[in-house]
Amino acid sequence: MCLLQHRVQARRRHRGTRSLNAHPPQQRPPVPNIFATAEEAELAFYDALERADLSRLMQVWADDEEIICVHPGGLRVVGLHAVKESWQEILANGGLAIRPSAPTVLHSMMSAVHSLIEQITMHGTQSTEVAHCYATNIYHKGPTGWRLVMHHACAAPAEANAFDLQDSSGLLH
Repeated sequence: MCLLQHRVQARRRHRGTRSLNAHPPQQRPPVPNIFATAEEAELAFYDALERADLSRLMQVWADDEEIICVHPGGLRVVGLHAVKESWQEILANGGLAIRPSAPTVLHSMMSAVHSLIEQITMHGTQSTEVAHCYATNIYHKGPTGWRLVMHHACAAPAEANAFDLQDSSGLLH
């Protein structure tokens, strides 16, 4: 099992105790933003992950039961409530230091597909480790702007080095 899969599973085992709908009495849920571009939504997605801000993270997702999320080494999660619950489990122990890079972007008028490499930095008690994932984020444009409808991440092969993580042209499968 790769380090990233182990980290995700460990976070799932240490579930947070907060309710999914709980907000401190002095705070109100933030007003959803309208993302003018898919890139703006993607920046908000990774920023919310870094800050462990579940509310902000869910503002990026479409408010739809047909959304899908696949975490590295995990099962497919379908539907708004299930996606929210999965992120709550992962973020229960704090934010994720993820740096997206090398995007390949396919746009149409109403959708965008972003394929990228995520560099995940994990700080342990004894050391800091870096892992890489390949991720695909799919956005749809609707009346409330661009929203994430699918996030699929998988661990890059352990033997991949910095040069392997660059784009390979002409490779088909």
